[in-house]
This record gives sequence, structure tokens and C-alpha cells, in this order.
Amino acid sequence: MSKILSYLYPITKKIQSEFSGILEITWYNGKKHLNTKNANYSYGSLQRILKFGLEHIDLNKVNSVLLLGLGGGSVVETLRQDFSFSKHITAVDIDPTIIEIAKNEFQLKEDEHLKIVCADALDFMRLNSTQFDLIIIDLFIDTEVPKAFLAIPFWKDIIKASSTNGTILFNASLAKSKSNALNEVIEFLKSHMYHTEVFEKVNATNTLILSKGL
Repeated sequence: MSKILSYLYPITKKIQSEFSGILEITWYNGKKHLNTKNANYSYGSLQRILKFGLEHIDLNKVNSVLLLGLGGGSVVETLRQDFSFSKHITAVDIDPTIIEIAKNEFQLKEDEHLKIVCADALDFMRLNSTQFDLIIIDLFIDTEVPKAFLAIPFWKDIIKASSTNGTILFNASLAKSKSNALNEVIEFLKSHMYHTEVFEKVNATNTLILSKGL
């Protein structure tokens, strides 16, 4: 019923999260979205933004994906449905409420090809000893990327986790211009033999960073 009524007007359910504040699960035009007060977290503009980045990656060469920032799981859906990617994905999210929403509201299921880890991405990367062919970084609290994920120590751990000739896709900013911290990340990637492209105003909003090992 909610799906049908959503073509007439949005239908929203609110859930409190320790990490993200009030989360909104909204039916709109027959599709369910996950939002915060100021940003789309999954199954809306965010899904289109990351799909744009994935279209620039040869996924035939990718055997493993690390997703930092699960949200409602729309990136997993995009990989599976739009790109027919059937190989292993490890998804990390700090927020147990978000993970429960992904499972219960968006029917995301763990199986032999999807592992979901509830952990701080900083801690996960410090302890990680596995390499991945593709690392997707989508770490926002509402509209902001926490400062720690724009700091070089985090990116050193990312480089270690990236396989030879691996690819990194970073949903970097909603700001109108690149910050000094983001420029430092870009230069760091370039200095580590990564061909780095910057796509600004993707979907008229976000900056995406795409880095491919040489």
C-alpha cells in the first residue's frame, strides 16, 4: 500500500541512529529511499552518483570489493543488478542501525558473496591484512566526510589494502569546491603511482575521485 500511495505523496518513517541522528525511510514515486535530514544515503541521488563512478571501471578485472560505508546497500544492488557483478563484496559500516535498515527495509542479505562488518572504518583499515581489487569509500555523516577520512594515515591504509593495479573510488565531497585536505589526498594518490581523475558536480552535487593503480 505504501508503494502505491507514494505516487501521490511521500510516505516517511523516522528511525533514531546513534551515529547519524534521525534517519528517514521514505517511499517516493514507488521507490524506497534512505535519507538523513539533509542528504540521501541510499537508493536516490547517491546511487546515481556511485553508478557514474562504477561506469568508469572495468569490473571484469575485479574479483573482490571493499565497500566502506554500507548505507542501505544501494551500491551492492547497483553492482549486482546493473553490472552483473557476482564476486565477493565486504561491506563495512559503523552504524548497527544502518545495517539493520539495510537488511530489514531493503532486503540486503549476507551470503557467501557478501560479508557485512559492523565496525569503524578507521579501525577496520588499521587491522586489515586483505587486499582488494576495488575499494569504494562512501563515508558520510549527513553531508560531511569526517576529517579522519581525509587524513593521510587513513589513505596509507587504503593504499596497503589496494591490490596491484587496484582501483579506488572515493565519494569525496558535497562541497562546491575542493578543500585543502581533499587536495592533499589527491596529490597523495598521484604520488603513489595512481592515475587519478577528479569528477566534480556529479549529479550536479558531488565530487568523485577515481584512482587506478599503474
